[in-house]
Amino acid sequence: MKPAPFKYIAASSLDHALALKAEHGDEARFLAGGQSLIPAMNFRLARPSVLIDINGLGELAGVERSEGAEIRVGALTRYRSLESDSRFLTDCPLFADALPHIAHPQIRNRGTIGGNLSHADPASELPAVAVAMQARMRIKSAKGGREVAASEFFQGLLTTDIRSDEMLVEIAFPAPRARTGTCFMEVARRRGDFALAGVAAVVTTDAKGRCSQLRLALCGVGETAVDASTAAASLIGQPWASEAIETVVSEVQAMIDPPGNVHASPDYQRHIAGVLAQRAITAAYSRAGHAG
Repeated sequence: MKPAPFKYIAASSLDHALALKAEHGDEARFLAGGQSLIPAMNFRLARPSVLIDINGLGELAGVERSEGAEIRVGALTRYRSLESDSRFLTDCPLFADALPHIAHPQIRNRGTIGGNLSHADPASELPAVAVAMQARMRIKSAKGGREVAASEFFQGLLTTDIRSDEMLVEIAFPAPRARTGTCFMEVARRRGDFALAGVAAVVTTDAKGRCSQLRLALCGVGETAVDASTAAASLIGQPWASEAIETVVSEVQAMIDPPGNVHASPDYQRHIAGVLAQRAITAAYSRAGHAG
């Protein structure tokens, strides 16, 4: 398969890239890793008339830390760079669980975090990770910049809050809190396939071991990453109890509406989501007891 004809432009700077996007609007797409865009173009599911290559914009790659405040990841940062950054994985351990599930090493060598989040595939792991971690999406246009919470960024199937003249340039993650444990789990038909269901859990406990905060997000079971944190509200202020977790599982299963696919029925996806939610919360709670 070959893509429809398009014009290729290599951006020389961020300002140049944003000016091109303002000029061409929805007819233009940014080319970073290309691991989602190029296959879509080859199948003619995407037909941009202009490709703006941003691979030369080094200022959009890398991890920066504000002392005690947040961890900022440039949108052009490759999965592989995050996998090999031990300090980043210590600060954001949910990524340590999730990154190995993303496709295969060859794709992780090229794919970028910004491209993944902008593509907004509901079966992808990183949207759920971003929602669970309460990430902030930093978006720019030639006119200025703005921030959007991850929970508001994903608006529908392959649809985000990014406007026709904008680019996602950075993702900010809160600095880790004391006594916080995390866990990401998924079930896929084969290693590297999109998940039939996946769950990201972030649990913070107080000095007495009671749950003080719980964030829960799911992938693969809706048109966007599903923020299921409200389903776990009954655990806040409570000590660990398996019976309470079972109530959360029931709440999670009741709030999702899985689409089903050729590999799994909606009922099977709902069942798997419940099983994974129970296991991920349990593992995160256990890890919180060993966190600083």
